[in-house]
Order: sequence, then structure tokens, then C-alpha cells
Amino acid sequence: MRNRRQFLPGLAAAALGRAAQVKITGIDIYDIRLPVTADEAAAGLMHAFNVVEVATDAGVTGYSFAGPGAAQLSAVRRLLIGQDLFAIERHLYNGLARWGGVEHAMWDAIGRLAKQPVYRLLGGGSTRVKAYVTCVWPGKEDQQHITYREQAEQAVRLQKAGYKGMKIRAWRPNPLADADACAEIRAATGPDFAIMFDRTAHAPQVVGQKVWSYDTGLKVARALERAGAYWLEEPFARDDFESPARLAAAVDMPITGGEGYVGTADFQQCLLHRTYDILQPEGRGSGGIFTCRKVAFMADAYHHPCILHGTMALMLAGWLQATWAIGSEWQEVALVTPPLLPQQQWVPGLKVLRTKEMYRIENGDILAPELPGIGLDVIPEALREYRVR
Repeated sequence: MRNRRQFLPGLAAAALGRAAQVKITGIDIYDIRLPVTADEAAAGLMHAFNVVEVATDAGVTGYSFAGPGAAQLSAVRRLLIGQDLFAIERHLYNGLARWGGVEHAMWDAIGRLAKQPVYRLLGGGSTRVKAYVTCVWPGKEDQQHITYREQAEQAVRLQKAGYKGMKIRAWRPNPLADADACAEIRAATGPDFAIMFDRTAHAPQVVGQKVWSYDTGLKVARALERAGAYWLEEPFARDDFESPARLAAAVDMPITGGEGYVGTADFQQCLLHRTYDILQPEGRGSGGIFTCRKVAFMADAYHHPCILHGTMALMLAGWLQATWAIGSEWQEVALVTPPLLPQQQWVPGLKVLRTKEMYRIENGDILAPELPGIGLDVIPEALREYRVR
């Protein structure tokens, strides 16, 4: 009789057949501009997107609205044309992590071929997620021109629409002023509405401020905690793994971060140093859907939640698939321009979809669609109509 080790693989091959590779035959990256009035554009309606198309020899094309820009097209084509669509891990190793939006489009094609949503292909069982809305008012980046009352009014507006949380910037010149804003928002919303604050680590240099010292971060965190804040995001520089860990140990309010990391190495350092209570990989910038899933596996081993940094409108589709695969409690929807609600800001994007709504939102939860891939029923003819020539 044949050796057992020889027999069983041969039997498996005969029973299952050899998996045929699906080759990537074409990639296109281009901009679309959807028609809006000047007033609608000024109000913040999302109408400009970077489209990625990944065509395959199976006759299926995957789509993403998360870029990169068309300037990267030649490099993306060199990496992927003629390659196995399903070899995501190998492509990430070879450089795909630089272009998370391309990875989203590849997963969209994989899901369309499998006739399954991506989150299910990645083992996810969650079908809804609470959305929190990050709001940035037009004008000064540090938001010092916006009154606490205006921020409270937007929070109430979101709360009445069913949303359970709002995030704003902690950039005001007086670091403790945002704690005063938190107190006014909390008084307006009551105790059951999450109020998050984002220092954004690198942003102080952008707006001409100094990076917080540890003592300043501790004062702000304690003041925010007293005012009822839900979390403080990226209070210190992104390459500082120690200061956030000290702060997380000193306060009960969660300290969060991670949106600036690419790949998994920096997240490993966060876990080893206990830098953050919650890890926040970026749905595109960290490498894409698969990288976010890997970060969540790592975080789970250390009993840390993983909640994706967000985006909005058509771009959000890939982020959501990763979120449902992970089973995260929250998904950030960013950036919303008050007084708009997310659904109002997304309206132009419906022109390239067959569905009447971009995402189904029920009592502030975003519900997972049953559509395959990343869940958008794209109209290719509309993409051609609105393509920037």
C-alpha cells in the first residue's frame, strides 16, 4: 500500500481539485467629481473621490473610493498586474501596504467572486456597529472660534438623529478649555452620549502649538475625565510609547491611538508598552482591511479593544468591512461639517450607486449590507460620466 503521507495529499487533491489563481489583468486609478452647487460644496457635501478599479481574468472588477491618487498608478500596476488576486499577504509584504485603497478594491473583487461580504470572508459575525461622528467646523483648525454652545448644539443634533457619540478636536490654545467644552456638551446631552477628544499627536505642529508635556497631558486628561469625556486620543507624539502608557495608568478614562502606524510593528510596541487602552488602526493608512484584522488579533491577545480610525461617505465601505470582521463596538465617521448629519453630507455619492442609501443606519448603528465585496453596488457607467478627464 502507498505510504499514508503520500496517499492523503493525493486524495485531497483529487477530491478538491487545485485552486485556480485569479489574475489581476488591469488597474485604473482616477478622480471623480459629482455635481453639487457652489453652496453645497461650501457646506461640506462630499463630492470628490479617488476611484480604484481592479479588473481580473475572471470577469469581475473590484472598486474602492479610497485612493491613492492617480500619480501612483504606474507603481501599483508594476506591483500587481499579472499577479494572483488572492495573495493579499504577499502583496502587502511587497509594498501594497502603501496603498490601502487598492487593497480595498482587491477585497471587493474577492468578495464579488465569492458572492460574500468581505467581513464574512474574514470570519466576522457582527452585522451592526455604533457610529460616532467626528465634527470639524469650518475656520480655524484649532476650533477656538467655535463656542461651547455650538459644539453642544451639534451633539444634541446628532443625539436626536440616533447617534451615540461625537468626537471633537482638543486643539484649543488653552489646553483646559476643551474640558470646559466637554462639561457644556455633557450638560446638554446627559450621561448616555459619548464625548471623545482627539489631540491627533502630530497636529500641534500643524497649528503652531507645542507638543504637550506629560504634566500638561495629565492635567487635561484629569479635567476631561471630571467633565465626563469618553476618551482622549493621541495626547502625545506618535513615536512616544511611554508617555501615553503613564497617562493611561494614571486615569480611568481610556487613552487611545494608532492611526499613524503602517503595518503591525508599531502596534506591537504599543501592546508591549501598554501605550494605549484602545488601538485605532487606520482603515486605509495602516495598510488596509487585512492589516486592521491582524492588528485586532494582536490586540485581542492583550485584551485590548480595536476600534478603527475612520473616514466617511463612499470611502467608508472598506473601513466598515474591517470593523464588522473585528466586531468593534464603534466606528468613527469623519469628518462631518456641522450642522450637517452624515447622511446629508453623503448625498452626492448616491449618484454612482444603484441603492437608495449608501449605508443603512438604524438608531445610530450602521448595519452591514448583504451585498458582496465591500458592500457598494457601483454603477460603472456613472463612474465614467463623472470621471475627471
